Amino acid sequence: MKPTTELLRKINPHFLQDGRVSCQAFRPAPNDQCALPVYDGDQIDPSGAYGHFTEKSKVQSSGIQAVTVDECAKRGLHARPATGSFPECALIDFSGLQKRQVEAEAKQLRAWAEARGWRYRAEVGS
Repeated sequence: MKPTTELLRKINPHFLQDGRVSCQAFRPAPNDQCALPVYDGDQIDPSGAYGHFTEKSKVQSSGIQAVTVDECAKRGLHARPATGSFPECALIDFSGLQKRQVEAEAKQLRAWAEARGWRYRAEVGS
């Protein structure tokens, strides 16, 4: 992955609050083992990432937002390909951070993604 590679993050509809994406979308869930799953934008485009996620998991998504490898590095977060998964999968590593730090990093990633705008937006009712 290059510094400019977009790391595509699926946005669960529950992560929308008053029309804005909450930082929860950019924070690893407890079962993620401190690594936020994303798609490698060099390997798959936003529409493909959306389709892969919604078809594979049968879960709704509001769309796809993105941060870059470089933005993660600026915050001390290592972005890397995921091993043992599908080839387009990547991870943003939050290991070693305290809960408060994870929240702060998630807020910054959300801010960058919001400034960039939706990379793919699901149609209403999708």
